[in-house]
Amino acid sequence: MKFLTKVTVILLVAFSFQTTIAQTDNDDDEKLSLNSGTIDNQFEFVIRRSNSWQDYKTVKKTWLYALKAHTLDSLKAVHKDLVDTQAIVDKQVGEIESLKSNLSNTESTLNATNNEKDNISLFGIQTNKASYKVLMWGIIGGLLAFLLFFIYKFKGSNSATREAKHKLEEVESEFEEHRRNALEREQKVRRQLQDELNKQKS
Repeated sequence: MKFLTKVTVILLVAFSFQTTIAQTDNDDDEKLSLNSGTIDNQFEFVIRRSNSWQDYKTVKKTWLYALKAHTLDSLKAVHKDLVDTQAIVDKQVGEIESLKSNLSNTESTLNATNNEKDNISLFGIQTNKASYKVLMWGIIGGLLAFLLFFIYKFKGSNSATREAKHKLEEVESEFEEHRRNALEREQKVRRQLQDELNKQKS
């Protein structure tokens, strides 16, 4: 009789402890979702909600497929951002080349002008050489300012492209690692289940 009482008390304490842990896990799980949040949170959702068996987790195939689809969507978004950034970079490279060409043409014009007379007709108005030089150097300065501005923009876009590539590599590496771990867990569970079935048959 005492033995049954002790067993009953032990079972009640264990059940209460398990209920408390389950409630804590449920509170955390409510913040996670398979259909929203970051890829990391979605993986965490699958890990926490999966059934445990000894040292392994059994994951629903539908969850794995959903996780795969979400990961691929994220990769597509990163690829799209990368393509858009590359298009901007290509456009700015063309603009820089155009500015370089304009600058080269302006410098050629300036060199030719320096060989002319002191008085130059500009828009039908006679202007001395000093004023003409000031005007031309002002134009060159403006073009150089635009050139430097577009070079700065180009470097910023180039940095964004490298960062996007780095993020893409991180996401792909993370996905591959999680996929490999999931496959290993599934294979271990299958082997363990087969071993148990073989033992029961024996």
